[in-house]
Amino acid sequence: MAAQDPNAPACVRSADWLFQFARRGAAGGRCRGREGEAAMLRELRQRWRSYKYRFVPWLALNLRRQRRTLRYVPESSQDKIIADEDVFETLLKTFKALFINDFSRQADILALLPEAKCQYLELLTVEQKWSEGNSYSHRGTVYRKHEPIFFQSLGNPFIFRCIDGVLIDGNDKGLSRSVYRSCSRRDQLGPFQMSDESWLTATLQNPLAVGQYVNNCSHEKAANVCYQEFDVPGHFPVELKQYLPNIVYSHDIESHLRCVVLVTLRDIKQGEELFSNYYTVVS
Repeated sequence: MAAQDPNAPACVRSADWLFQFARRGAAGGRCRGREGEAAMLRELRQRWRSYKYRFVPWLALNLRRQRRTLRYVPESSQDKIIADEDVFETLLKTFKALFINDFSRQADILALLPEAKCQYLELLTVEQKWSEGNSYSHRGTVYRKHEPIFFQSLGNPFIFRCIDGVLIDGNDKGLSRSVYRSCSRRDQLGPFQMSDESWLTATLQNPLAVGQYVNNCSHEKAANVCYQEFDVPGHFPVELKQYLPNIVYSHDIESHLRCVVLVTLRDIKQGEELFSNYYTVVS
């Protein structure tokens, strides 16, 4: 900065000081502006990384690069690894084990289901074991094609798209959390909960409701589990619905509840990380 003339009039010295101050402020403003632009670009990149997997043009252009991490099926009817009956039986075994493990908390439900109470009392005398075919679930609110999900989808990497266009929002924060909790309490019938809310908390009631945290497979890490869509039948035991980690967005739609389970492709060792195919191409 140039030295000021001590003999110059006070008004001249003040004007020079203001000029220097304004110049330094402009330089600082440019630095802050650059920092702000860099921060904005970082934020945009982060949001793009989470959104690009739902941007169809990007997916189409990158299918060739991701060929080894894609799963191909000739038609949607052949997308299932195991039969729906096997998924149903596995869920029944798992949920019954959870119900019996928490039997002391089921008094209000069993008081309204005397026949079921007798069956569960008999099961209490038998040692309950986890089935080897346990299926992890992608939890969340189920949206049909026409239902509003735009605001819930912003910055949300936990939305699963089914083959028929049904979407499942597995985010446990923000608007997604509020929507799921509201729909769950809307459908509750007295002591009968129609879905599991515990995955919104730190204490899971159903330890298998963690399917949205499974990472995509890579060239180095092959998939050891696979997503499979499953519609919960109407005759599913009402006392066990409290463990279903999904709820429909629209109450007035007469349709089966859509769930997405993760089926193991091979034996999984204890402590082994799970990998799945994020993309299934139906040709």
